[in-house]
Parts: sequence; structure tokens; C-alpha cells
Amino acid sequence: MLPASFQTPAALVLLVGGLISCLAGYRVFRIVLGIYGFILGALLASSAMGTEHTLWMILAALAGGVVGALILIAAYFVGVALLGAGIGALAASLIWAALGREPHALVVILFAVAGALGALALQRYVIVGATAFGGAWTAMVGALALTGNRLAADAAAHNNVWLAYPMNPAPGQRWIVVAWMAFGLVGAIVQLAVTARHVK
Repeated sequence: MLPASFQTPAALVLLVGGLISCLAGYRVFRIVLGIYGFILGALLASSAMGTEHTLWMILAALAGGVVGALILIAAYFVGVALLGAGIGALAASLIWAALGREPHALVVILFAVAGALGALALQRYVIVGATAFGGAWTAMVGALALTGNRLAADAAAHNNVWLAYPMNPAPGQRWIVVAWMAFGLVGAIVQLAVTARHVK
């Protein structure tokens, strides 16, 4: 968790990065990969540091962010397959969660392989869908943090990470899922309309 003085800049990065991803993810896919690589790398690296060492946590977040961005940009050529594998693993988790169980590791692997193969076959649509809905969620998290949403602030203060999981929002917050779906759908439509003019 970031110190309070850095939460507003972090929320701005999430909001702007999410909007870019949601509305123009296909056209700037390498940039989107860099943004998400930076965010993931920064989250992983800063979580390893204690919050009492602010300078070290910031340095770790920046270094982890740069490494994460470089890894995902370098993985551009396999990025679509990785994206499809992630979507497949997410689908397995959601299906088994609806059944009230955890999926077996082999099931997750099979879904991930199927997702990767499907993503390679439908590359344009996978990138548009993943960047639109992923960007919509990222932008919503940033916007909620910027508006000082009390529930979001309480969740962050108590290390309750419901904001990271759109299919499992905090109790009484189902409107967030509806808003996310609507915003993601708008982003996908915008991207498909723009890219349709440029597809051969």
C-alpha cells in the first residue's frame, strides 16, 4: 500500500492508463502492455517492502515498474497468447467460483492453453476486448480513488483488495460491475469502429 501522499498520483496513473487502454488499446497495444507491465511490476516490487521505509518502497516500485514494463513490451510477440492464457485462466476461475469450488490446477492449465490458442486465432478481437474491459476497470479504480470514495478508501486502508476483483465487489456495490461492463462495452465499440477503417 502506498503512503497517503502518493495515492493521488497513483490514482491519476490508473485513470489515464485505463482510459488509454479502454478507448485505444488496439492501436497502442505496445504502450498498453508497457503501462500494465509498469503497474504490475510496481505493485509486486513495492509489496515486498515495508511501508515504514518510504524511500525504499518508492525505489522498489519504480525499479519493479520499469522491469515489468520492459518484460511485457519485449513479450509483445507472445503478448496476445499470454493475454488469451490469462483470459482462459480467468474463465476457469469464474466458472468454478460460480459452482462454489476452486478449479484444479490441470483445469486452469487446459483453459489457459485453450485461451492462448483462441487468442492467436482471433487476435484483433481479443486485444480489443481485453484492453477495453481491462482499461475500463483500471480507469474506474483510479476514478474511485480520486473521488475519495469512502468504501474504496476503507478497503485500501484495511488491505481489502475487492477493487482488484471486478466479479466480487464489496457488499452493496453491484452497481460497479454494471458500470464496468457498460464502460468496457463502449470502449470495445469505439475500438472496433476505429480499427474497422484500418483493417484490410
